[in-house]
Amino acid sequence: MAHFLLLSAMFILVSCSAQNHADRSAHASFVDSGTNTDHSVAAALPAQITASRETAITQAVQRCQAAIVGVNVLAVRSVIRSLVPREFQDLFPAPWFGFRDWMEVESVGSGFLISEDGYILTNAHVVENATKVVITMTDGTKHQAEIVGVDPVTDIAVLKIDGEDLPYLEFGDSQDLLTGEWVIAFGNPFGLFAYNAKPTVTVGVISNQHLNFIIDGKVYRDMIQTDAAISSGNSGGPLTNALGEVIGMNTFIYSTAQRGGEAGSIGIGFAIPAHRLQRITELLIAQQKIPRPDPRRFGLQLRNLTTRLKRQLDLPEEIQGVLITGIRRGSLADRAGLDAGDLILQIDGEPTWQTTDVYVHLLDAISGDVLQFTILRDGKRIEQTMEIP
Repeated sequence: MAHFLLLSAMFILVSCSAQNHADRSAHASFVDSGTNTDHSVAAALPAQITASRETAITQAVQRCQAAIVGVNVLAVRSVIRSLVPREFQDLFPAPWFGFRDWMEVESVGSGFLISEDGYILTNAHVVENATKVVITMTDGTKHQAEIVGVDPVTDIAVLKIDGEDLPYLEFGDSQDLLTGEWVIAFGNPFGLFAYNAKPTVTVGVISNQHLNFIIDGKVYRDMIQTDAAISSGNSGGPLTNALGEVIGMNTFIYSTAQRGGEAGSIGIGFAIPAHRLQRITELLIAQQKIPRPDPRRFGLQLRNLTTRLKRQLDLPEEIQGVLITGIRRGSLADRAGLDAGDLILQIDGEPTWQTTDVYVHLLDAISGDVLQFTILRDGKRIEQTMEIP
């Protein structure tokens, strides 16, 4: 399970500038005499400090937290049972001295309501192989959830509980973000939601944008990077802006942990952007799963364009792209008019810096999509289209 959340704190220093000269005089009098002769400054401080505690962040938290839920999952998982006594298992690892078995395991994750009638978003890996999903609300009530639809490719799942007039979050514009702007991560790290039915809140900034990854067959496209603390159990929780709008869903982190369940924040977390969440959610609610072609049908062999390869191909050093080294005849790539030796510069107007960028577009494609390839062939830029069946 992709994993998340320890703790991050933001301190705001508010300076008071009222009547600087008078304040300095009052302070000088206090220092000189050893007695506080002007009580107005001291009396004003508590109100000023109290006012400074109320920020855009605290207001957003108050608006959002009732729509955050804990996701408790009972799932059937594959495990390897060791045949070696416990005291010798470090010397004789289970994969070589054990057997595969199936067992029911409990796990926790995060989620958030997106409608007043009970639709909930979370990560697909949170509810993978689930036999039972129970949602815990911030009022302490528990609700059995129906899995409406799951898309393993984008790692997005839609759940449903019965209810009306439920608190829910609204989506913001994840295509209009500022690197460095404040963000808030909500969730259920290490199952802490169980202690008081309240989400954990951490604060950070948007560290980076538009990052592509392929991990365990899942396609993470256009990801948002944040330093808001995200730990194991935060998967599926929302990442909001300072207005309390959902701009992403916390999904995975880079961690020094050796096992997923122990993963804690080192300040490098990633969220699926809201515009992808909205598209996939609409499709899952309408048709429960996303129609995609068999990846083997694409028929492309690719290679990163290194400095050495540029010299061999007599290409300018500044050019960026991905080299097609092979095409399977009759494949989608062949039908699209692509050929070995072509250099893929862009797909749908987005630069392709490495092979991952190309595979992300292909594996993320939905039946009916048309991909626009910008390629370099014999020194000329050419546009080719690939229709996804």
